[in-house]
Amino acid sequence: MSDANVRIPEEARDRLAAVAAAEGLSLRAYLARLAETVLTPAERADRADKAKAALNAWTGYNPTAGEEAALDDELDRRLAQVQRP
Repeated sequence: MSDANVRIPEEARDRLAAVAAAEGLSLRAYLARLAETVLTPAERADRADKAKAALNAWTGYNPTAGEEAALDDELDRRLAQVQRP
């Protein structure tokens, strides 16, 4: 199945079309512009590595893998609290 044949739910399509129209764009143009802002996993990893290097150079902060995992767990826990209805 090509990307051109992907079907999105009608309600979601209508909402996206309304957002696009509010910005003076067609739905296709809006989605194309949105797609340009999405980073690939490799690009996200590269940016994260650069940010960690800059933080280390600036503050000397260099967390271990265990500390990073603990911080990720804490972030996940906090996000789960906020996302609860």
